[in-house]
Amino acid sequence: MNSKDTSNLATQTAAPLTSEQRTSTSQPYSRAKELLRSLLLRPEIVPLVLLVLAFIGGSLLSPYFLDLRFLLNNTSTYIEIGIMSLGMVFIIISGGIDLSVASTLALVACIAGITYFDLGVPMGITLVLALILGGLLGYVNGLLVTRLKLPSLAVTLATLALYRGLANILVGDDSRPKLAWSRDIVFPDWFVGVNQITLIGIPVPLFIFLLLAVLLGLLLHKTVFGRWVYTIGNNKEAARYSGVPVEWVERAIFTLAGFLSGLAGMIMVSRLSVARYDHARGWELDVITAVVLGGVDIRGGRGSMLGAVIAFFLIFVLRTGMGVANVKAESQLFVIGVLLILSVIVSNVMNRFRR
Repeated sequence: MNSKDTSNLATQTAAPLTSEQRTSTSQPYSRAKELLRSLLLRPEIVPLVLLVLAFIGGSLLSPYFLDLRFLLNNTSTYIEIGIMSLGMVFIIISGGIDLSVASTLALVACIAGITYFDLGVPMGITLVLALILGGLLGYVNGLLVTRLKLPSLAVTLATLALYRGLANILVGDDSRPKLAWSRDIVFPDWFVGVNQITLIGIPVPLFIFLLLAVLLGLLLHKTVFGRWVYTIGNNKEAARYSGVPVEWVERAIFTLAGFLSGLAGMIMVSRLSVARYDHARGWELDVITAVVLGGVDIRGGRGSMLGAVIAFFLIFVLRTGMGVANVKAESQLFVIGVLLILSVIVSNVMNRFRR
């Protein structure tokens, strides 16, 4: 090789990279960085991280947290919160809210108890009627919101008191079956103790919750109806001008929430073998917390079913851990309230980063 060739080779070796070469070199890094950023900004990340931390904290409080059977069995204690939160996902994404879900649960439970014990209706028919009643109570909420053009917050705040008060009027401070009745007067054996039955090793209430989460997740994320819900949450007027049947969708999702509350009510009656007016008192806070903590924007238009499911398990672990630590119910409400405030703050911060 002569000196001229050597000089040309050195020049080529020392030549700076072109802009195209620099772009192609940095592309994999940029893609990885963007992928990591989008992953960290997913609404499910925060509740997932908190769930891991809560589980670690619970395992330090009690070795039972390392026992899968213990955790599976205890999910039934709060499974009604999870079932009601599935319907709440649709309502909050649409820009509304339903404060009456826990009161709907209690009213359905009490009327079911009266229907079976006082009216003598067979339990199978009572169960079906209870689910229909739950849907009707939700439909009433939707009708008041859409026909009277009232805010869902005001409507469901009113029905929260109305449904709970009606349940109290119907059964009083007693229950169904009444405490004074013979111990032989009880719900039928096939109906009682649903939390003691397992399918593929999973308690039936948890199995129902997971199945509903999958089906409703598909409805929300993979169908035209789900897209309508998101569109309404982003801009109701624009959705109306785009041909979305806004009022019909809103009535449908309130009916769905009522139906799920009725289902939760019957699961609670089966689990506790009694119907009382104070069932699930205060649980609307847990339901809303599970949804908002799961990444659903409280202003509507954003969120996922998966995030709400993860957040429910977070609340379950926190509630179970505080129960193991003998934390009073009032203090537990304080923790849930703080968690709700933090979830709203985190949601706002993450929304700014997404923009």
